[in-house]
Amino acid sequence: MRDADSGLGVDYYGLAEDLTDAERDLWTTMRRWVDAELIPVAGGYWERAEFPYDLVPKYAQLGVVGDALVGPGIPEMSVTAAGLITMELNRGDGSFATFHGVQAGLAMRSIAFCGSDEQKERWLPAMARLEAIGAFALTEPDHGSDSVALETTARRDGDSYVLNGAKRWIGNGTICDVCVVWARGEDGQVQGFLVEKGTPGYEADVIEGKGSLRAVWNADIRLTDCRVPAENKLPGGRTFKDTARVLSATRAGIAWSALGHATAAYECALSYALQRQQFGKPIASFQLVQEKLVQMLAEVTAMQLFCLRTSRLAEQGRLTDTMASLAKMNATRKARQVLATARDLMGGNGILLEHRVMRHMADIEALHTYEGTESIQTLIIGKQLTGISAFA
Repeated sequence: MRDADSGLGVDYYGLAEDLTDAERDLWTTMRRWVDAELIPVAGGYWERAEFPYDLVPKYAQLGVVGDALVGPGIPEMSVTAAGLITMELNRGDGSFATFHGVQAGLAMRSIAFCGSDEQKERWLPAMARLEAIGAFALTEPDHGSDSVALETTARRDGDSYVLNGAKRWIGNGTICDVCVVWARGEDGQVQGFLVEKGTPGYEADVIEGKGSLRAVWNADIRLTDCRVPAENKLPGGRTFKDTARVLSATRAGIAWSALGHATAAYECALSYALQRQQFGKPIASFQLVQEKLVQMLAEVTAMQLFCLRTSRLAEQGRLTDTMASLAKMNATRKARQVLATARDLMGGNGILLEHRVMRHMADIEALHTYEGTESIQTLIIGKQLTGISAFA
């Protein structure tokens, strides 16, 4: 079902009425841009595993890069507005949405939360305009879910820090102007550093052979006696708790991302069912097809309610880490179900990239894992409910 008046797509319960005028206007702007600029080219970039450089300046013109952060040069928006942006980008393409998420949700957020005033002034305005690209390097080859155990080291040497170690799965890592690298200092605590483009000892290679989020380039990074000026240390990144604060703030955003993929699946399936003719009539006239459409709509609507509520709680300062974990866990799980149902409804055509669903079905697998796997989110919530830690 579409909201014909607003053009905001599936909104069965009229949630657009609960948005501010600014939020509705931004949603409309994003939806139109995604339909006009992103969807028509996303499949080709995804199939070729090419990063869509030509879309970056076009996207920058919208002035929406900031993820509800507060800082110099960052566009003002609510947490809900930031969620709507994330949803629409993922409705179009998970790869480009991930590029945006790394830029604003992780790299810019690290600087906004942990950076000095000078670091914020230097980087945030340029990053908001996409004149400078950021990356966030935490995950390591041997440390994903247990990233608190990272092995990359930072050693003070005069007026510099020397970094050594390896990072893996780093979005934007090969194209960034600045990479936020998390390393263990000599005091044993996790600390953050800004490694600028061209710094000797920083080497990054694109990870090839991905079957998900193919158009965003993740990197293997090697840090070999990588020397960064002492002023490039993030003064607010003193322990892993500071790193975790950045991650916690982005986790609820993954629920919006999953909602975008599920929305794409539902809209594609509904359009296909109304057009596809079998046995002399559109397949939408068959009971089993209608049951699948209704099932998908129910899940998408429930995800909308989850996302809107978590964003409003965040705006009020009431969103807890476990609330964000529950939203992320539920949304990625349900989105996988919606996408599988849509693929099934479309039959053999469902595996063709021209029908989009297969691309979203592949991309949701990455969302299901990053920012904390479903299993890890489950254990986090379980510990909060029972008071018993199930972690080894």
